[in-house]
Amino acid sequence: QVQLVESGGGLVQTGDSLRLSCAVSGRPFNIITGGWFRQVPGKEREFVASVSTNGRKKSYVDSVKGRFAISRDNPRNMLYLQMNSLKPEDTALYYCAVQWGGNTNYTPRWAYEYGAWGPGTQVTVSS
Repeated sequence: QVQLVESGGGLVQTGDSLRLSCAVSGRPFNIITGGWFRQVPGKEREFVASVSTNGRKKSYVDSVKGRFAISRDNPRNMLYLQMNSLKPEDTALYYCAVQWGGNTNYTPRWAYEYGAWGPGTQVTVSS
């Protein structure tokens, strides 16, 4: 059974940076595709970024391109989301998600494509 635990959220000001981490256990990490989503109350969960099994292919929602960077550390079974130049509209509960399998070009953008989720970590950006 795959388990995910996010960390690194917090309260920051506009323009600040945060790095979210996601510890993954329970399956061989090198066959896992990873992603980050976010959600605010009353809205659907939104795709933020995803990374392929080998870390070479990445996908981002347009609103975070150039500001956020997804990465992975396969030996440590970790996913990361580096968030720079944060804006108030980035305020949300951020979720780490994984799906096992897929090829090295697979960077899913839809929530239904993921099989396991973490409980989320809150990011709040004040203006």
